[in-house]
Amino acid sequence: MKDVLTALLLALGRVLMAAIFVHAGLSKIDTYAHTAAFMQSHGVPGAVLPLVILLELGGGLAFALGLYTRFMAAALALFSIAAIAIFVLPPEGHMGMIVMYAEVAMVGGLIHYAVRGGGTLAVDQLLRSRRRSRSGGFAN
Repeated sequence: MKDVLTALLLALGRVLMAAIFVHAGLSKIDTYAHTAAFMQSHGVPGAVLPLVILLELGGGLAFALGLYTRFMAAALALFSIAAIAIFVLPPEGHMGMIVMYAEVAMVGGLIHYAVRGGGTLAVDQLLRSRRRSRSGGFAN
């Protein structure tokens, strides 16, 4: 029972964390010109925006599914650290501090998944199981 609960909570955590990135990626598509101008106002070339959308949307969906979980978590954590440094620091006022700490907490959660993996209810685990069965149980 404990293993089932752990698996469900790890999967739920992935989905909830990924929702922020998926929503942000979709939002950037919807407000493409405005987002590119905002990025440029902070010294980031607007030409980078398609890569940002790809990472947020594609990486977020992959992370939610538990596909390349460790890599996606690490990539999203590094991206988030860069976004904090560029767009959040220094925090302005009380709400700015709350936003900064929320972003930092997200990085902490992503680091957890980068180290631990996505759990047993992840596509990674399914792929790992298939590799083991094809190799007679000797594959990692």
